[in-house]
Amino acid sequence: MFDIYLKQKCLVLNKEEYSLEEFNLQKEIADRYSLRGRVYNTIRDKILSGDYHENEELKENTIATELGVSRTPVREALRQLELEGLVSIIPNKGASVTGITTKDIHDIYTIRSYLEGLCARWACENITNAQIEDLEEILYLSDFHARRSHFEQIVELDNKFHDLIYKASGSKILNHVLSDFHQYVERVRKITLSRPYRAEQSSKEHGAIVDALKKRDGDLAEALAHEHMINTIQNLTDQGL
Repeated sequence: MFDIYLKQKCLVLNKEEYSLEEFNLQKEIADRYSLRGRVYNTIRDKILSGDYHENEELKENTIATELGVSRTPVREALRQLELEGLVSIIPNKGASVTGITTKDIHDIYTIRSYLEGLCARWACENITNAQIEDLEEILYLSDFHARRSHFEQIVELDNKFHDLIYKASGSKILNHVLSDFHQYVERVRKITLSRPYRAEQSSKEHGAIVDALKKRDGDLAEALAHEHMINTIQNLTDQGL
């Protein structure tokens, strides 16, 4: 009985120390996953932006040195990117960039043409007046920068426009899928939106979509969002992309 009492007292005395150790362990795990996430996002962004070219070798040591981390989070990130189809890993040879091919780009825009239409339809049911005002502000700024050929700002505003509609759809699943697709074609979007005609035309198409959202006309919003993607595909074809 006394032995049990002593064990209980030791547990009580060590409870605070145990909790601290447990906290530190949890923090270490959280930091590790956060680090892996940062490394993954950095490499992914470099692939999608074209900083890492198709078939380029991705050396773990080089990337680890560039990012100031060990090889472990780099290796884990590359494996995750392989599952995503952006990296190819060959045993005993290493990793290389698979990237987004021309066919991938056209496939993505074709799929997006249907999902963006669905997103616009659902947004008609859920969008708030405040979100519509935000979209109108984006349209105004897009026109302003298009007239001055400020293409970096145009791309940034295009991101904000689509992100806002994704959120307004009220579907976190659709938001997630479309956001990923939007990032996959980031490099191509920068090229197409750097053409004055396409930048201005895209802004007009955005304006028509916003008008449909304001009217809460789901059929029209869906048709216009679908057409917006089809026009983008045609523009890619015209530019040989």
